[in-house]
Amino acid sequence: MTETSNAAKTVWPLSGFGDEVDPDPAIQAAVLLALGARHIEVRSAWGVNVSELTPEQVAELKAVLDSNGLKVSAVASPIGKVDIGLPVDHEVQRLRQIISVAKGLDTKYIRIFSFYPAEGQGPEDIREDVITRMRALAAEAEGAGVVLLHENEKGIYGDTPQRVLDIMESVDSPALRVAWDNANFVQVGVRPYTDGYAMLRPYLEYLQVKDAVMATGAVVPSGEGDGELDATIAALKADGYAGFASLEPHLASAFELGGFSGPVAFGVAARAFATLAAKNGIELS
Repeated sequence: MTETSNAAKTVWPLSGFGDEVDPDPAIQAAVLLALGARHIEVRSAWGVNVSELTPEQVAELKAVLDSNGLKVSAVASPIGKVDIGLPVDHEVQRLRQIISVAKGLDTKYIRIFSFYPAEGQGPEDIREDVITRMRALAAEAEGAGVVLLHENEKGIYGDTPQRVLDIMESVDSPALRVAWDNANFVQVGVRPYTDGYAMLRPYLEYLQVKDAVMATGAVVPSGEGDGELDATIAALKADGYAGFASLEPHLASAFELGGFSGPVAFGVAARAFATLAAKNGIELS
């Protein structure tokens, strides 16, 4: 159905993982602005992970972004991307540091994960320990006035829709919500829209944009894989979603704490997503 000019526009704020473009925040900003984004997701700057940025570096980064007119959509932290055997307080202490980074960058969102099993353990073996840790993290976030976004990373406890739902229902905190990643679901054999959308939509507050091929797990531009991006985008629009869409292309390489694309591949990913968004009557800004 063709939308008329009088129809209310659907506008999603576009963001992207700056360190997938270049280690230098100034180059990150230039590329994102050229692609039409007004926000950036911060995972690292100058090659330094957000968990290790000093207050002086945070202030310098904020100045670079301010001078380019970019705001921060989220801090992409490595919280919970660790072995479940570490003490509860280990990640709570790291979260306190990252909350200070988020506040310095004027964002309420912090991306987190839900822990890796130790060797020989399965998800069911670590469930109680995961819930204990996620409750502690959510309590810390509530007290600080920030929102944690759980990403469905492959290999962690919350890598399938059912276990993500278990976390959300068990922790039951307004400070813990879902960062939805279609590609990561594909990489664990899940059809994202078909198998998980209705289940997790009540908690879905942030969209990480990438696609993947089921047979190989390879990450590809939006619409070129099995991530059901088109159906997901259409459903989000129909549901009135107005949150961020953050590009995380991973088109050149992926590694433990992130990935890299470079400016050219990042542009390919951005244009592929923009095509799907436009097809569904969504304006990116």
